[in-house]
Amino acid sequence: MSGRAPRIAMLGGTFDPVHLGHLRSAVELREALALDRVHMIPVHVPPHRAAPGIAAGDRLAMLAAGIGDTPGLLADDREIRRSGHSFSVDTLASLREEYGEQARLVMAVGHDAFLGLPQWHQYQRLLSLAHVVVLDRPDHAAPLAPELTALIAGREVATAEALMSAPAGGVLRLSLPSRMAIAATEVRRRLQRGQSVRYLLAEATERYIAAQGLYRETTAGADES
Repeated sequence: MSGRAPRIAMLGGTFDPVHLGHLRSAVELREALALDRVHMIPVHVPPHRAAPGIAAGDRLAMLAAGIGDTPGLLADDREIRRSGHSFSVDTLASLREEYGEQARLVMAVGHDAFLGLPQWHQYQRLLSLAHVVVLDRPDHAAPLAPELTALIAGREVATAEALMSAPAGGVLRLSLPSRMAIAATEVRRRLQRGQSVRYLLAEATERYIAAQGLYRETTAGADES
């Protein structure tokens, strides 16, 4: 990362379990924005959904197994180490402190999460800490809430280069090439039924799940795609 300000992304989720859609999106996000690192961060206690049925430590281990030696992807435990709800604004503040004021810091969110941004804790602070990159779904369109329209007014840019001209404050809509339509909900159902999840999960993640006996019975957990 020498010679220029580091380019860092935060990609959060329950990762219950992490699947190839998550991992491929992280790889393509890194390529599209020429990022140095993508911190994949399992949420500990989600503020806006039911707690996952699988312990945070297991979700982190599944993520680390899935990432393996993939360059630039990191399984980050900082939200698990924090007590209480996992607020993105606190995670971004932690990353900003770690990488410095000139780092190009990105929070990548799916389109559905982006629409709900005004319900997030201290959402007005998010763009002072990072850029927001919206991973677009071409088949999904919905009007923006007035609060969200006001938040992003004058902040949208058209290219990664324009986004990276400043440390924070921009909004970029990004369509990734693969857009693998894998739903963690369906993966859990298949695991609970003893059905094959081959080519939905990384082999190392699948081995971890089998070794630990995870998802063998119906567990509580929010839907995640």
